[in-house]
Amino acid sequence: MIHAYDKVYLDKARTALGRMLDFAVYDLKYDIAVFFDLFIKSGIAARFESGDFTVLVGMSGVELSYEVLDNSGIKCERIKPNYTISRSEEFWTGWALAYYQWATSLSFAEIVNYIPIKDIMALYTPYHEMDIRQFVDKMNDLYKAAKPETNLKLLRQKAGLSQRELADLSDIPVRTIQQYEQRQKNINKAQAEYLVILSKVLYCNVEDLMEKVD
Repeated sequence: MIHAYDKVYLDKARTALGRMLDFAVYDLKYDIAVFFDLFIKSGIAARFESGDFTVLVGMSGVELSYEVLDNSGIKCERIKPNYTISRSEEFWTGWALAYYQWATSLSFAEIVNYIPIKDIMALYTPYHEMDIRQFVDKMNDLYKAAKPETNLKLLRQKAGLSQRELADLSDIPVRTIQQYEQRQKNINKAQAEYLVILSKVLYCNVEDLMEKVD
């Protein structure tokens, strides 16, 4: 599996995202869902998930919080952080979510579109006491349940094409397209030629067709 960025940054990235959410909720008094939406819309999430080391390791969680607000055009007085004594549910949410994003390479926007941030935080008990890989497995189950359709099917429907029409335009057998959409075949292992042709017909990038959660 291709991870979002080099693992050398992962521990600091997880701590920074956890501390960002903890500080945003307990010191800046934001609802976690509201602040995480700002994190995504501000562009900081995109830099984080793409492996921008100036964001991953160049900023503390507190600095990340203020960067989100600054990029959102929100004026905020700088205050001294009042760190929680024990790791909060909000901290764990950011800490665990950073790992999941790294492990799957899904964008934060894609993740919370199907699994809202408060639903992720609700996994704190019992998953904060488990191996992080068990959290990943649970998140994968939730993601697949919330998004039963493959990217290929969603992109085909968005283009307004039937399976037969896509087959005719791409010169790929309709049965093959059906098998990819029904997950009888893994599109991640498809011929490179097929992926390139489908991306051209559907006006998308090849990576948009890939299933990051098998």
